[in-house]
Amino acid sequence: MTKHPKEAERLKKIVESFPKLTITVLGDMVADEFIFGEISRVSREAPVLILKHRERTVVPGGGANAANNLADLGVNVLPVGIVGDDEPGRLLMKYFRHKRMAMSGILKDKSYTTVTKTRILAGMTHTARQQVVRVDREPAASPNSHLTRELYLAARNYAHASDALLVSDYGYGAATPAIVETLREKGKLGTVPIILDSRYRMLEYSGITAATPNEPEVEATLGLRIGEEWEKVVGAGEQLMKRMKLESLVITRGGDGMVAFDGRHKPVDIPIFGSDQVTDVTGAGDTVIAAFSAALAAGATTEEAAQLANYAGGIVVMKRGTATVSREELLHALEQSPPATRPH
Repeated sequence: MTKHPKEAERLKKIVESFPKLTITVLGDMVADEFIFGEISRVSREAPVLILKHRERTVVPGGGANAANNLADLGVNVLPVGIVGDDEPGRLLMKYFRHKRMAMSGILKDKSYTTVTKTRILAGMTHTARQQVVRVDREPAASPNSHLTRELYLAARNYAHASDALLVSDYGYGAATPAIVETLREKGKLGTVPIILDSRYRMLEYSGITAATPNEPEVEATLGLRIGEEWEKVVGAGEQLMKRMKLESLVITRGGDGMVAFDGRHKPVDIPIFGSDQVTDVTGAGDTVIAAFSAALAAGATTEEAAQLANYAGGIVVMKRGTATVSREELLHALEQSPPATRPH
């Protein structure tokens, strides 16, 4: 493993420039709900645990989590998405207002159900909380043509004033290939980079600058198995770069860190920052794309942006639930340990 002490100073300067940036987030706004109950006894009605309710929290998830991470990194965030006229939607709006985000890009619609992922966690006093079950509430249908047009108009107006456009596509219809294509063709985005996180349909997008898929998403997209072989990782990354005509690509590999591609240099293998004994991976991909997008918008190279995304990802997986990384935490991590790469 090779460490690069001098590069840490360059990365610090990039992080310190984040408050000068403005980034538009076009994404599926998700409410992540966590309900914690203390194990009381086994039910007489069925062989299940009875939990005594202790705590409930609702935090931004999905595209809302990417926006939240950008805000905590000091970036000026312009979110674009849809929420329903329901409690989870109102809580997301309240959260965004608290972070002083512009709200005109968040559409509120009575016919829409805010995507809500409810995780039930169980445990005893002073023990680790274990997720027991997750319940997802989703809209019955994709946004109608009126909402889709409003999303496009909001994204177009915001992107003009932005240093980057982050697209967070969880498959719920607020960040579709069609909307992004219209933005590219009619939105006059100029040289604004578009960074994509799409769970199910990466190859349907065109004109994307960079993408940050995880390894299972790459395998599902390309119909192959990567495994432990470096050559297969490189082959898959190069294939994705070519098919999507990307300038930058980061493939996250869980405990194996991430690999950065830019088409001009050899792929860079970056080991995970911190411990591989993670606490919770919920929302870690949102943290990665937030840090990566902010760094690219600040003028970082692909490798520099990937290094910062790797630090951010390593920090956030040590936190419980859907969490964020602050600019101060990122700077502290850089002081703790210089960036590293694995030679091949």
